[in-house]
Amino acid sequence: MTSNYIDANRANWDERATLHAARDGSGYGVQRYVGDPAALSDVVRFDLPLLGDIAGQRAVHLQCHIGTDTLSLARLGARVTGLDFSENAVAEARRLAAEAGADVDFVQADVRDAADSLPRGEFDLVYTGIGALCWLPSITQWAGVVAELLAPGGTMHIREGHPVLWAMNEEKPGLALEFPYFEQREPLEWDDDSTYVEVSAPLTSTRTYEWNHGLGEIVTALLDRGLRLDALVEHDSVPWEALPGRMTERPDGEFALTEQPSVVPLSYTIRASKPA
Repeated sequence: MTSNYIDANRANWDERATLHAARDGSGYGVQRYVGDPAALSDVVRFDLPLLGDIAGQRAVHLQCHIGTDTLSLARLGARVTGLDFSENAVAEARRLAAEAGADVDFVQADVRDAADSLPRGEFDLVYTGIGALCWLPSITQWAGVVAELLAPGGTMHIREGHPVLWAMNEEKPGLALEFPYFEQREPLEWDDDSTYVEVSAPLTSTRTYEWNHGLGEIVTALLDRGLRLDALVEHDSVPWEALPGRMTERPDGEFALTEQPSVVPLSYTIRASKPA
């Protein structure tokens, strides 16, 4: 049954990729990456203080979508491979890299199979951006893939929406915790024709399935795979309006609660390393 969930999610993301990569100013506004060779995504720019100097590192970006963050990592000097399960996303990522004149490789594969599609034990950096883990049914399986891909001494970097945020019902007033915080066997089912940025048309593959993973579950999964926890930082913001009508956009493109922004964590960053 899990394969049916993943297939539905892939159909949804195939559509999102095409809409997000539009050249009309909607979606991700990708033309700015072509017009400005120094442009970085807001996501990667936020990550910079904890990401550090990655020049010369061999990096893989898991669940890379249309490659804006992947391209940004390459512009920081890394030799990057992006991986995504969506055929359309990989096609759009390759198109963007070509238009931007960037030397970036892209591979189409399910992240759960990444260790079979990429060289094992050869990456100095395994990077995962915001909004990725909720599409995966098993955090233990994901941590195993990360550990297999990392070279000895390599680092995993992830910034993700906080599981407390994923447990909230955005349609109810206040901060209503309604959905599971901990990983469940069965996913939450959604039916929505919109996406998290402005696009030119509604989605037609509207049904998606998501799994939450508690912060302790994520950290424990990484530790159980032999990685060392180097940093765990919680943030009071996310890079999209996760709770519509209750958030204020900051100058860096991050959204925080308008009232009492310190009352709940909205995202977190984890850095973990593979012992040399």
